[in-house]
Amino acid sequence: MAGRNDEVRPKPDATVDREKVRPKADRPIRARMIATVAGFGALLVLTCLLAPLAGTTHISLARAFDRSQAFADNVDAQIFFIARLPRVAAAAIVGAGLAAAGVVFQALLRNPLAAPETLGVSIGASVGAMVAITFLPPFSIGGLSAVPLASFAGSLGALAIVYGLSAARGRGMSSTVLLLGGVVLTTFLGAVVNFIQYVSDFSQTFRTVRWLMGSLDVGGYAPIAAALVPLALATFGYATLPRALDLMSLGPEAAAARGVDVPRAERIALVSASLSTGAAVSLSGPIGFVGIVVPHLIRLMVGADHRLVLPASALFGGAFLIGCDLVARSALAPIELPVGIVTAFIGGPFFLWLLFTRLR
Repeated sequence: MAGRNDEVRPKPDATVDREKVRPKADRPIRARMIATVAGFGALLVLTCLLAPLAGTTHISLARAFDRSQAFADNVDAQIFFIARLPRVAAAAIVGAGLAAAGVVFQALLRNPLAAPETLGVSIGASVGAMVAITFLPPFSIGGLSAVPLASFAGSLGALAIVYGLSAARGRGMSSTVLLLGGVVLTTFLGAVVNFIQYVSDFSQTFRTVRWLMGSLDVGGYAPIAAALVPLALATFGYATLPRALDLMSLGPEAAAARGVDVPRAERIALVSASLSTGAAVSLSGPIGFVGIVVPHLIRLMVGADHRLVLPASALFGGAFLIGCDLVARSALAPIELPVGIVTAFIGGPFFLWLLFTRLR
């Protein structure tokens, strides 16, 4: 009997051995995370440095940072810091916010076609902006005009409706309920948009149509700083989600069996992605295809692990939208295209190609 007990008794250092093996298993993913963030981060920094130099007027980066010349007399510095750098910063923020939200919505709803527009948050922001353009008198708070403030308020209103639908179920979120609620809300708010356009005058209609096309023509750094606040809150939420999103892609029951607090993770995912979308849309207007194309493209490059997909999508989304805005500024110069048209021209055919290859 003593010999039998000795055979089944675990080794004293068996737990220690497992703990030694686990970090070794994590080393490859840590190395990939470092390489992924470094590579896509370098791409974003490079595009942020080079994009302000491109345009119809050639400028020199050395002259733009020349301290020996007064800013009022330095044309290169004025073009760089006033006309182009805010636009590039806005493109980076909007692209990162929409791409990260697309990753989270696709995992939350377990639907590869989900996007920031799916749950009606984007169209809610559009309604808020159109109400400000058409019905509200011009005003500003802390350097922010009525349009971005009303746009963000509209996105929060849409989030409240969708969250109310999910909470009414009482047993956690249902992807079917969220999708159906998002479709109905998008259709209803689309009718509200059409009604506002119908009752507005010509100048108001022109402004709303231009805003709905998506534009990065921001007026200074104040709107960018304001958008960073909800984006920072969303980033804190995203940081808690990768493991939960990986397991929730198998289904809520499988995730719960592996120790994930599914209702809490779903709430954090929904609120974080909606904050990110609302901040981005309030800054630039609705820009399509970034939140649906970029996550799929990143998964082709780095795989499906959300520890890699989330930061890579945010960084590449910023660089992608900077490049699209550069095309919008330069393709038909001196005419400037709305960047939403460029993203649709690039993202639409790419997504159709992706669907075709997946089907084959």
